[in-house]
Amino acid sequence: MWDWGYANSILPKLLEVIPTTLASAILGFILACLLGLPIALARRSSKKWIAWPVAAFSEFIRSTPLLIQLFVLVFVFPQSFNITLSPFLAGVIGLGLHYSTYLSEVYRSGIDSVPRGQWEASIALNFNKLRTWLRIVLPQSIPPTIPVMGNYLIVMFKETPTLSAITVVELLMTAKVIGSASFKYVEAFTLVGIIFLVLSYPSSLLVRALERRMKRNERRGIA
Repeated sequence: MWDWGYANSILPKLLEVIPTTLASAILGFILACLLGLPIALARRSSKKWIAWPVAAFSEFIRSTPLLIQLFVLVFVFPQSFNITLSPFLAGVIGLGLHYSTYLSEVYRSGIDSVPRGQWEASIALNFNKLRTWLRIVLPQSIPPTIPVMGNYLIVMFKETPTLSAITVVELLMTAKVIGSASFKYVEAFTLVGIIFLVLSYPSSLLVRALERRMKRNERRGIA
């Protein structure tokens, strides 16, 4: 049965770890954004010795579970490479690396949406490749992908409970500890679910509003 007194007593403990949960998601998302663009550019390279290994690596990361990758970072790296990462740092790297492969596809779709005429115009203006990418291609390709990237940020936030498997003290890990101490899991896990809902749902509404606004601006630009 639900115990309101017990729920009220454990709520502050759960709220204390929200910053850790948010930090792991946000830092992982920033890392994913930073890695995703180079992966997308490398996969578009005309040099097969660059494109093929990066494509194989990307497919491998996307085709294997995030949990396995986290275990590799925490348990395999110290033994095989003598590299020891804190659970939080391993969680951020794992999230960032895993979702960078997904964001690379988002970047690639944005780049492919740039009209062919824009590339031809850069040649006509005698732009070099770097200037073409920085002044023409990226400014047009990245903004339309922002709503999709926002959705991935929400997904990554909801993936943070996976980090409890490597002892990152986030919401789910805290709920497990609280439940194991009192053998009352219903209140702890229910409150975790409510917290995720309260934080995720407004964010999803914001992303949808941003997407609608960008579509309206796009239609005005066409008109």
